[in-house]
Amino acid sequence: MAMRSVMSRFKANSLLMLAAVIWGLGNVAHKTVLAHLDPMTVVFLTSGIAGLVTLPFAVRERTPAAKTGWFASVARVVLLFALGSVVQQLSYVSTTVTNSSLLISASTVITPVAAWLIMKERPSALILFVAVLTVVGSALLAGGFNGSATAGDAFAILTATCFAVWTVELGRHVQAHGRPVATATAQFVGTAAATLPFALQGRVTVPAIVAAWPELLMLGVFSTAVGFCLQSSAQRYTTSSHAAVICSGEGVFAAISAAALLGERLSPDGFLGAGLILCCVLFVAVSAGPKLTAAVP
Repeated sequence: MAMRSVMSRFKANSLLMLAAVIWGLGNVAHKTVLAHLDPMTVVFLTSGIAGLVTLPFAVRERTPAAKTGWFASVARVVLLFALGSVVQQLSYVSTTVTNSSLLISASTVITPVAAWLIMKERPSALILFVAVLTVVGSALLAGGFNGSATAGDAFAILTATCFAVWTVELGRHVQAHGRPVATATAQFVGTAAATLPFALQGRVTVPAIVAAWPELLMLGVFSTAVGFCLQSSAQRYTTSSHAAVICSGEGVFAAISAAALLGERLSPDGFLGAGLILCCVLFVAVSAGPKLTAAVP
């Protein structure tokens, strides 16, 4: 017989904030690793590393209660995650870390709409308003996107769409079936398997992998394994719309790390946008909300 597991929404939102910090600080590695490896190889190696790291923990998770539709549900999650991971890495080929991270923040607005259409999870007017403010902050942080659009910018927008729908599907899956670490591991292994044929056609050499090991360690262990396991665990107890707004804080930390390590500078409008995003994230993170329950064995 399945029991019910409970986590406060504040705790779940705090886990999402931690994930956003990890992703933001790791986004520089998405850019610098391309000096050694092509995008498909990066996705294959980081997903493979994450799968190896999380597999022992996934095996130790309890077996979920028998439910129909598990395979189809996790397959959708894996497919969307793999697609989002690939197009995200492609975006860094021809755009800056700051612009890619902030264009992806468009998922903040797309996610509540997707949640409404897919899960009938109707967002409140306040959450929609905060989501719009977050995107305004992202535009300010990126300098208004006044420069010429690049293919990388287009890939970033596509990434935002993929991850918006993925966020909704992930929330629906883990709330219904539990086992967040096993779900994350399935995403990593599935993505590695899907990108392996393409990676074999790229620059997969031992010297290149050795040269890229700091970035691969950051991306595989922290940004992928730790970050997405945190999100999978947290989304059992908070809504997709809340998750999207909080995770948008990634753009702020990405801009900070890009400024510190790559010399990408923020304008006065950028600082204003960063402050606006952080205010929105903190508001959603501490806002009162009911405790959500998730079925676990």
